[in-house]
Amino acid sequence: MTAAPAQSTVWARRYHPAPDAAVRLVCFPHAGGSATFYLPVARALSPAVDVLAVQYPGRQDRYTEPPVDSIHALADVVTDELLGGWADRPLVLFGHSMGAMVAYEVATRLQERGAPAAGLFASGRRAPSTYRDENVHAADDEGIVAEMKRMQGTDEQVFADEEVLRMILPAVRSDYRAVETYQHRPGPPLECPVTVLVGGDDPQVTPEEAQAWERHTDASFRLRTYPGGHFYIVAQAPEVLREIGGFTDNVKPSDGAATPLR
Repeated sequence: MTAAPAQSTVWARRYHPAPDAAVRLVCFPHAGGSATFYLPVARALSPAVDVLAVQYPGRQDRYTEPPVDSIHALADVVTDELLGGWADRPLVLFGHSMGAMVAYEVATRLQERGAPAAGLFASGRRAPSTYRDENVHAADDEGIVAEMKRMQGTDEQVFADEEVLRMILPAVRSDYRAVETYQHRPGPPLECPVTVLVGGDDPQVTPEEAQAWERHTDASFRLRTYPGGHFYIVAQAPEVLREIGGFTDNVKPSDGAATPLR
């Protein structure tokens, strides 16, 4: 199996390398988000956990690249990236909102290719098999901005800077299109444990939609509800980090470890 790169790659950012860690946590950003959202996670969990943060195209240093408006297409590329050099130890996947869907689809692909994940954390997102008729991606720019404000996950300084706002809108719109046009493809349930984390006041996830994740795994299932809305994860970061750390501390070298099928 190929050894992991020492530093970051275009798709995977390794802010605090932990070469001796027994487990690797792969983090997937929300719609409009970027890899740097997880820099505090890498700082907090290293050196016990080697943290990767996925960087989607169309933002930050990948601004000149066209965004990818398909969850399945993103998952295909990220799976290849992980199996190409990062699967030398058990992988635990964590995704928030849109990132939860990408993480889930990556988990299904890793399993199909003989290298199942050791665990999946799905945060702030309803189960893949649930459906809502949403069309934010088709709104005008003002409509997209209104939705971003409603979700309360964007720094207010961004809204105050018209140039920065117009620069990020194409990627945000593309991400919303990816989420809102996503079609779940029925298949075997995951073999790894699934932990679902949600905010109690999140308008994007009902308790029933969160519980529906249980249908997507044959392993253990855990649902945690925290105070807050869609971005509860910011205020509740210490609790979320404890939840992740409690899981990764118990991952064995054999969990999810296999020789991947290329």
